[in-house]
Amino acid sequence: MSSSTATRVSRVANVIIPVRDQDAMVDFYTEALGLEKRADVPFGDEVEGRWIEVGPSGAETPIALCPPGPNNEAGSKDTGITLQTDDIDSYHSQLRDRGVDVDAEVSRMGEPVPPLFWLRDPEGNQLMVVEVTTD
Repeated sequence: MSSSTATRVSRVANVIIPVRDQDAMVDFYTEALGLEKRADVPFGDEVEGRWIEVGPSGAETPIALCPPGPNNEAGSKDTGITLQTDDIDSYHSQLRDRGVDVDAEVSRMGEPVPPLFWLRDPEGNQLMVVEVTTD
């Protein structure tokens, strides 16, 4: 197959965090983290299952908060998701004041690693927050 006719992936459509309590997780991701809810529709064979997407305002790739798939469990995942802010100290303080399980301090390792901290959602899923400033 020639590379000029090969089908290619054009973008990351979404990332998925399997969750047990979708309502509680939507509240956490929107109220505590400040993301917006973008979709909430029935999903799959589960009576209560829904396809829910949240994301930062204007971001292209949303986070889907869905029931776990076959042979998968919800909770305690290292999601590999990194959220970006332009003022990490302020965001860290806001989250701590809202009761979010955040690292005690912002890590500052020096260039080229940006300032960062980890947070855990109510089901123990871990996400990273990094500071990226645009000058």
